[in-house]
Amino acid sequence: MDSFRRKTPEELLYSIYRIQRGRLKVYIGAVSGSGKTYQMLNEGQKLKDRGIDVVACAVSTKRRPETVEQLAGLDRVPSIHWMQGDEEKKDLDVDALLKRNPEVVLVDGLAHRNRPGAERRTRLDDIRVLLGQGIGVIATVNAYELEGVTQLARKLTGIEAEATIPADTLELADEVRLIDVSPETILKRLEEGNLGGVKDPGFLKRGNVGKLRELALRLMAEDVNESLEKHREEQGLQGASGAAERILVSAQYHWNGSIYIRRGQQIARRLGGDLMVVTFVKPRRGKAPSKEAGAFKQSIAKLTEKIGAKFEEVPLPSRRKLPKELIRYATVNNVTCIVLGHSKQSRWQELWNGSVVNGILRRASNIDVFFIADRADHEGERVLPAKSRAPQPAPSEPYRRLSAQEIERKIEKMRRGKFKVYIGAAPGVGKTYRMLREGNDLLRKSIDAVIGYLETHGREETIAQVGSLPAIPRSVYDYRGTKLEEMDVPAIIARNPEVVLIDELAHTNVHGSKNKKRYEDVLEVLDAGISVIATLNVQHLESLNDAVEQIAGVRVRETVPDGILRLADEVELIDVTPKALQERLREGRIYAMNKVEQALDHFFKTGNLIALRELALREIADDVDERLEAWERNGSLRGPYGRREVIFVCVTTSGNAERLIRRGFRIAHRLKAEWRVLYVHSGRELRGELERRVRALREMTVRLGGKFEMERVESRNRVPDMLMLKANEYRSTQMVIGQSSRKWWEPLLRKSVVKTVLERGRHMDVLVIADFKR
Repeated sequence: MDSFRRKTPEELLYSIYRIQRGRLKVYIGAVSGSGKTYQMLNEGQKLKDRGIDVVACAVSTKRRPETVEQLAGLDRVPSIHWMQGDEEKKDLDVDALLKRNPEVVLVDGLAHRNRPGAERRTRLDDIRVLLGQGIGVIATVNAYELEGVTQLARKLTGIEAEATIPADTLELADEVRLIDVSPETILKRLEEGNLGGVKDPGFLKRGNVGKLRELALRLMAEDVNESLEKHREEQGLQGASGAAERILVSAQYHWNGSIYIRRGQQIARRLGGDLMVVTFVKPRRGKAPSKEAGAFKQSIAKLTEKIGAKFEEVPLPSRRKLPKELIRYATVNNVTCIVLGHSKQSRWQELWNGSVVNGILRRASNIDVFFIADRADHEGERVLPAKSRAPQPAPSEPYRRLSAQEIERKIEKMRRGKFKVYIGAAPGVGKTYRMLREGNDLLRKSIDAVIGYLETHGREETIAQVGSLPAIPRSVYDYRGTKLEEMDVPAIIARNPEVVLIDELAHTNVHGSKNKKRYEDVLEVLDAGISVIATLNVQHLESLNDAVEQIAGVRVRETVPDGILRLADEVELIDVTPKALQERLREGRIYAMNKVEQALDHFFKTGNLIALRELALREIADDVDERLEAWERNGSLRGPYGRREVIFVCVTTSGNAERLIRRGFRIAHRLKAEWRVLYVHSGRELRGELERRVRALREMTVRLGGKFEMERVESRNRVPDMLMLKANEYRSTQMVIGQSSRKWWEPLLRKSVVKTVLERGRHMDVLVIADFKR
């Protein structure tokens, strides 16, 4: 930490400039119609209510009723109107704004190009002038209007941005907030005639809206990641934050170096992570590398540049120091997983020369290690084909008669209610507020919407949003002399509304309720043909439990299976910056004032909120990508994953077992793979606590969609034999196993299961999951 370090003269000048400069906030969206202007004007109204001098200029409502309503009552400075062909354009009247000198200006279209002959060429240049005079600006922009993103958007969708802004523009902003909207909502607005001004027909395609949405989410995630790394650096923290994956491939100048990099690329792409490549080279004291090594180096450098990975060559004094240097390099670069090849040495060679693998595993705290299979020796095949092709879909058979079961499934899906989830990175971001606003919008459209369960936490803004929405009375339970209220599912079904609003999806119901969890109540309501709009915080997703604990130091007890989110017809992220969230907290708009300081010192610490925000952005981006793959064959931004994978997770009854199961699920889900969990029991029969523990692991596996199996062996020395037998029986392509946590003397009595598996499982990929240590 450098809180006592004296600032340099340059840093002091910049700090003074930032104090005098106006504040810039940017609302960013995937496409026009996502609600950026509405949110900007809504914030302007709130600032005005607080006595801040706000004006609007060059704001385009596109005659959308909700947006026009938000503009009412705000002071306006007339814009400069001009014609571009048949289209009317609006420029900022900077001179008039400087003369008016408000505290804040609301303006649309950050990427706008000014009229020919204007003093400044772009709206961004105009805004710089206003900021320089101490005037704050709140503006809007579409993600595809950022240079760099523009090219990718054109490649994926064929859509051209009318105007662009430099890629580093967002760095100028003090605050950037994403307005996330699902393709279904955009297309619904279009259908209702509330999406005027859309000229490119490409915007009207569901898949294109989905791709642009994912681009926006990933752009924001990268921006948040940069701020998180900067924050952690200032705090003197090293290692992965837990919010994002960063894959490091350790490749040598050898024929298989490119194969390892390609495999690392596939892993990084499917996990949505960054990719780095490092090669450790022994210095040759002024001598040039051999001709063969030079050719391999050139090949690796060319490949890493092509796939957009970072490549670095690091000097290594001796081979025995490789484990220490590799782990040091990985820790400094916040790596979450190291990818390298299996050892080629026999047991005796490892004893004589020293084992690189053992050295890496011994030092790899909080870093997973992925050993790439040597399939050439085992199966006589290459690790990767020369060209990877997307799996072809089954041929269409429009005239084939459906079976009775297929007909029943289709009818059941048609009868089921629609399911929408608002998800956020933390409490207080505005999920319930947005849910209630949508409920009132539905009422105005004569759709019967009711409140099934609402938790306002005493927040005035949330209570005000209830409006005309009727509420179903809650059922009351007597639990140990205390009256507790829960959602009344039978009453909701009897009332039979079209839509019901249900807060806090991860809630655990009071003992005695029909269903243990609220999400099970929701499934019952949906099956009754009633649509549900619900709220959820990202930390409650089951598979993210370990990442959240790593980020915030809190083990979340109330979780929701990831399948519930996949079941949703729509998922929308409510994005708020950490600073804005902390301001809400200090103002008493999230918790009671007597809980504010404790929250700021724990869950609501800046580093936690940044990391959780990045986690939420990446999770929803991945969800969008999964839906794109379902909609259209070439929809996925991450590209196809052509190999058939079978994930085989090996667990014990230790506290790390749940972590392995969650990791196995996330890998299998990303790879569209079958996955199994195996527990091998040695010794006496299962009884008491051990039996309950195995039952809990089985239930968790099944809840996440996997298959659990238990096998018995006579002694612990036979455990590796059973693991390899079952792995080969299932034709596993990837084994997931936990790092051994043993006393120094235990290897003298029996060999490590991990080391045995690595020796005998070189024909499959082996992922060794590290124990998490804070």
